[in-house]
Amino acid sequence: MKRIRLTLDPAGDYAPPLYERLAGGASYLERVRIINWNVAAPPTAFLLWIRGDYRRFEAELAASENVDEYEILPITDRECHCFFEGAVAAAARLLFENFTRGSLITVPPIVCNDDGSNTFSIVGADADIQRAVEGVPDGVDVTVEAVGGETVAPESAVGRLSRRQREAVEAALEVGYYEVPRRATTETVARELDCASATAAEHLQKAESTLIAALLEP
Repeated sequence: MKRIRLTLDPAGDYAPPLYERLAGGASYLERVRIINWNVAAPPTAFLLWIRGDYRRFEAELAASENVDEYEILPITDRECHCFFEGAVAAAARLLFENFTRGSLITVPPIVCNDDGSNTFSIVGADADIQRAVEGVPDGVDVTVEAVGGETVAPESAVGRLSRRQREAVEAALEVGYYEVPRRATTETVARELDCASATAAEHLQKAESTLIAALLEP
């Protein structure tokens, strides 16, 4: 058996509007995980874990023409599970199915990153994993984050960060953003990342939230 952790960056038909909202397109959603899914036959069904103003997302589900049924299951005022099913474009379905062939098993959750990408682990025979990676369509960027390791899930809190979040934290450390007293600002980090100050601040805030939550989890 082989273990591998991937980050996919879908675009166009491979990233339906609803997915774009979950992966950085809705500022009121702080963190999203795809806990489970069923793409065996239409309609496609997903179970999500959401942190943020999930009531606003519920309104988007109600307004979506592609959602046939949904249910919000509150956990706290800021966290919920969300089930929904509906139509998914053929391209998006093909992308999911690419990682279900042969011996492959996707290890939940799929982490929806705020830069539009998603990160997950798969296990299976070497040949099946190789075919899956090579079978990723041209319209989807794929990055192999890790191969093997002692565990299937991310081995550290850092492993839960998106690629862009990790780059932001590394840049912030390098320029002295986290030193006491602080020697740099978000504008300094933004210049290192070649992005807007607001974007750099958002990457840092979400990275810090993810790291703190991971450290305090049971």
